[in-house]
Amino acid sequence: MTYRPEKRIAFGPPLKERLPALLYFTFAIAVSAVIVYGQNAPSNSAVFQYVVEGDRHRLVSSSVCAIILFVSALAAVLREQMRGVVVHPDGIELRELLGFGLPRVRRFAWSQIDRMSVPPAQAGGSGRGAAKQDKPSSGIRLDLWDGSRTWLPDVGDKLALSMVLERVALARAIPIEGGTGMLDDLGNPLQDDG
Repeated sequence: MTYRPEKRIAFGPPLKERLPALLYFTFAIAVSAVIVYGQNAPSNSAVFQYVVEGDRHRLVSSSVCAIILFVSALAAVLREQMRGVVVHPDGIELRELLGFGLPRVRRFAWSQIDRMSVPPAQAGGSGRGAAKQDKPSSGIRLDLWDGSRTWLPDVGDKLALSMVLERVALARAIPIEGGTGMLDDLGNPLQDDG
């Protein structure tokens, strides 16, 4: 019987890639809060006059504008969460966003993977030009059964993903190039010792 991970483990994109969507969401909440406050403010305040009385001369009311802004910001945050890597008991799933926000999901069964390349835990030699051959910054590469290669997208917890993939590779006798050096046995690397 071959090894299968116990459950589905998802690794989302890093914070630096989610930050623009989070800032946009914060801006949308602030604008929506000002509009809601302006609608409930005293009638002689400047905010009330700008928000409520100014709606007479606008094509779109401030309430509709706040709703559209909030929903679009929420959609941007949710769209960012659709990216990353998901490790299933049956294989690995890569989730990416193409142009115009179109999602692309690629699934690979464990039996399709011939070799894994996992970078060391300490990335001290990342400045060398010879080792940089058109690969993303995650550095985790899968060599597939058909001779093609694919690199995993950047994730927030790169070390945990490397350890999970290394554990699967050791248990399934998939050859590994490199490795984290942090895995002693086939115990669960993400499980707390308590």
